[in-house]
Amino acid sequence: PYPIVINGKTVCRYLADYVYTDARTREVIVEDCKGHKTDVYRLKKKLVEASYGIRILETPAGKMARNRIVW
Repeated sequence: PYPIVINGKTVCRYLADYVYTDARTREVIVEDCKGHKTDVYRLKKKLVEASYGIRILETPAGKMARNRIVW
């Protein structure tokens, strides 16, 4: 989970659907499978990306199994 902290106070948390390391680039990928993007999700995504300097990869619902190997 990624806590979102403002002025030393945790205001909420973001929990990604998947966090994994790309085998080729060794880059940590934060991925979220979304059917509908709520206003709360959009806000948390912006806050997490700004706070942690990461990019959240969004995959449409129903596309995960075809794009990823599931162990």
